[in-house]
Amino acid sequence: MSNKENNIEENEILHNDAENCNETTQQEEEALTPEEQALKELNDANEKIAELNDKYLRQAAEFDNYRKRTMKEKAELIKNGGERVMESILPILDDFERALQNMSKDENTKDILVGIELIYNKFTGILKQNGLQKIETEGKDFDTDYHEAIAMVPAPSEELKGKVLDCVQAGYMLNDKVIRHAKVAVGE
Repeated sequence: MSNKENNIEENEILHNDAENCNETTQQEEEALTPEEQALKELNDANEKIAELNDKYLRQAAEFDNYRKRTMKEKAELIKNGGERVMESILPILDDFERALQNMSKDENTKDILVGIELIYNKFTGILKQNGLQKIETEGKDFDTDYHEAIAMVPAPSEELKGKVLDCVQAGYMLNDKVIRHAKVAVGE
């Protein structure tokens, strides 16, 4: 026998088996009493209901998770929405602080210094109300989460090793998120 003849014969056998299976299923259904038939349909309906209920619960949970995630993202956007604006204001704040330091050294500018200090205090107060906080550096342990080391200097004493000795540029946080690391000199 050739392969072609074997394939034809196998197909006929499979076809006959499928017909026999269909006939058996039909015969079994016909042999069922009306009560058994109704019970079978009820079981099938209950299975379908359980399947659809499970699908519904999964979709409801998925939607609830989506809703919570979008609410969290929206709250985060509202909370830190002004981050770029605050970052762009920081150089002005630095210039303000340098001007105050330089003016305090000159005797001729004492009256102007008072006015500028009032403006500076009002400006920093508004920034604080909007969540901006200056990162404290003086005498603190060096922490890479808040500080950027730009120099390592010999520590005057053993207890100052690993501590911030000088702050070159102030760092700031907006709502507990660092928007600019403090540039510091660290004792070694």
